[in-house]
This record gives sequence, structure tokens and C-alpha cells, in this order.
Amino acid sequence: MYELRVRSGFAAAHQLRGYQGSCENLHGHNWKVEVVVLVEELDKIGIGLDFRQIAQVTRDLLSTLDHRNLNELEPFAESNPTSENLARWLYRELGRQLNGPKVRVSQVTVMETEDYAASYYEN
Repeated sequence: MYELRVRSGFAAAHQLRGYQGSCENLHGHNWKVEVVVLVEELDKIGIGLDFRQIAQVTRDLLSTLDHRNLNELEPFAESNPTSENLARWLYRELGRQLNGPKVRVSQVTVMETEDYAASYYEN
């Protein structure tokens, strides 16, 4: 089994509804995202899945979040756009586009800051 990692990022604002503290106010982050993809086999030239393909699909998805107020986007109309919820949403959306018979998204990590991150995966 091979594990491929691609990192990307986006800038966006959010606020946490129901939170008691400064994060209930609208504020922004330069979010970082790491996508981990598992690949069972390599092709004839030794590639599991082209990094550029993973990166492009990730960039395309992140572009829908970039420079937006995440609370105003449909996936987060009812649930807070926390790092945890972002990681789950990205994991599932990326899986729809990348998963195949010998390839699957294994984990997505979303970092609000250098010190704070949340990862999501399913067994």
C-alpha cells in the first residue's frame, strides 16, 4: 500500500454559532489542507496516482471556499464551519472524485493555524 500526500490551502472567514468566546465573531484564517490518498498498486512507470491530479482536484474544491464567508455556503448553513466539519466535508467531496478500485482518500487534515488542526477519516 502506498500513501500519497498533497498539501494546499485557502483563505476564508467563518464564525462559530453558539460558541462562547471570540470565535463567535466573524474572523478569518489562512487554512492549510493535507490530503492523504492510499494506492494499492503502481502503474507501469511506478506512479500510484499522479500528484498533479490529486492537487488539481483539491485546488478545484478549495476554490469554492477561497475568500468566502464559510457560514454562507450551503454545506455549512446548518453546521458550523469548524476545522472538524471542513475536514469531513472535504474528505467526502474528494472521495467522490478520486476514489476508485485501487485508490481511496484516506484522510484529510485541516489546519486553521500552525498549531491547531483537525483530521477526518473513515474506516
